[in-house]
Amino acid sequence: MPKPGTSRGDAPSGPEVLVPLDRSAATPLRAQLEEGLRDAVADGRLPAGGALPSSRAMARDLGVSRRLVVEAYAQLTAEGMLVARPGAGTRVADVQGPGARVASAPAAPDRSAVGGRHDRRYDLFPGHPDLGAFPRTAWLAALRDVLREVPDRRLGYPDPTGAPELRAALAGYLARARGVVATPERVVVVSGAAQGLALVARALARAGRPELVVEDPSLPAHRELLAHAGARLRPVAVDAEGVRVAELPPGGTCLLTPAHQMPTGVALSQERRTALARWARAGGLVIEDDYDAEFRYDRAPLAAVQRLAPDRTAYLGSASKSLSPGLRLGWLVLPDALLQAVRIEKAHDDMGTDVLSQLTLARMLERGTYDRHLRALRRRHRERRDAVVAALGRHLPGARPLGVAAGLHLTLELPHPVDPAALEAACADREVGVYGVRERAIVLGYASLTPSDLDEAVRRLTAALASPGVRR
Repeated sequence: MPKPGTSRGDAPSGPEVLVPLDRSAATPLRAQLEEGLRDAVADGRLPAGGALPSSRAMARDLGVSRRLVVEAYAQLTAEGMLVARPGAGTRVADVQGPGARVASAPAAPDRSAVGGRHDRRYDLFPGHPDLGAFPRTAWLAALRDVLREVPDRRLGYPDPTGAPELRAALAGYLARARGVVATPERVVVVSGAAQGLALVARALARAGRPELVVEDPSLPAHRELLAHAGARLRPVAVDAEGVRVAELPPGGTCLLTPAHQMPTGVALSQERRTALARWARAGGLVIEDDYDAEFRYDRAPLAAVQRLAPDRTAYLGSASKSLSPGLRLGWLVLPDALLQAVRIEKAHDDMGTDVLSQLTLARMLERGTYDRHLRALRRRHRERRDAVVAALGRHLPGARPLGVAAGLHLTLELPHPVDPAALEAACADREVGVYGVRERAIVLGYASLTPSDLDEAVRRLTAALASPGVRR
């Protein structure tokens, strides 16, 4: 069977495609080629069903090795953007490519509970993952196997706590990759981290523990969700070592993002991790939101704090950043004190999460497909992290990016104070979406934009900062 990007005999033929390559740029040539082809599909220059040049022809036109082109075609084929068939060469997939922009049919603005307008061309919302990286081919292969093998009875109402296969696979994965102390019985599968957080908050409120400590600053959407679930929120400040554990109330409950604080990006220091475990064992309860801990670049992996006090920690994770928020797949690993109460809340909330998606994810975890996807995604996100940091150095050298060692966002410390509303409006005029704007800082998400788009977004942000009325 020919390799992706080849036709029978791989004759140097096929249409010409303009993909500029900058050999002086830090971005590798293969990454530039992949991004150029994605843009060509997104802009309609390569229409659905359209043929690409053979790998030999493309390599000759661009002056690069044929192997580089073959690898780029293979990557886009794995993403579902291209299809390769024996004797037919490589073509653009009939379905719209991942992450493509269709000018004639713009997507409706996101009006969800996260509270932002995500209809800007250069959207820097910190919660957006790279949807173009969804492993369509691997997901489809696992789903096909599930559909072929699943007994009819499994298509009825599911176990509200989750499919046994997924709970077992998650217990093994979390123990191995995050150091979580987990058994399948303690895992509850939820419809995204938002539902998991709401279930825990409601269970605590019914048990007479409505007060919940949250980090200051923290994600506004989480504060809104918790308040709606009946929680009374109490902020505790975050500094360069993470949340100030010494200020946590004895016997209280706290929601923390210790691996990569949202939004500052700091990691909870080892000293404070030890202090937090001591606080929890003395009667406190920790809700650990491990929302993007898989993505680390310049530091060693940090184990979940749950392993330090597993009987006093509710661990929360999801596939929203690693796969897609549209799947609505998340998980809780619960201590005995919360397990039954959250199970009841889950059963009453929705009677269970989509079973086919659960079984598909379980199959990917069992096969190691999910781990391979995460490794590739980590490289992709690191490239984008590097691109936005480089762009800030070029266009906005007076600003200081913080929290860049991990995650999908950074906090930009501004060189001078700004009027937040005026800056947001000036950015919107330039088709840039910015969020979490404070007088001296902005939270910038970078995972959903290409390196070239990140450079343009930072250039436009720089122009917005220079607009009349923005600077204080």
